[in-house]
Amino acid sequence: MIRVDAIWLSTAPLDMRAGTDTALARVVQVFGAARPHHAYCFANQRATRMKVLVHDGVGIWLAARRLNQGRFAWPKDGGSQLVLTREQLDALVLGLPWQRIGEAGVIRVL
Repeated sequence: MIRVDAIWLSTAPLDMRAGTDTALARVVQVFGAARPHHAYCFANQRATRMKVLVHDGVGIWLAARRLNQGRFAWPKDGGSQLVLTREQLDALVLGLPWQRIGEAGVIRVL
């Protein structure tokens, strides 16, 4: 398995025709740099497809996922970046509402 220490999500869409070099250039544009053992997630405009770029310290891995029905639960903010936990990424890849997993889904008594 590839070691991933941090998972980043971009709310800016990515053209799914993008290959490794184009996706890497987008990571540098959005996040400032591609750090070793970090994963960077992008979706297309309709949030029906996503790509994950991982820098493993030696090279670059690019994975793609497509939903046959529905959409990924992708934030609509036009230019921000979010940090995800591994559990949130697992839910996101399945098309589940990842925002409700972890500390973001905790309900507190007011």
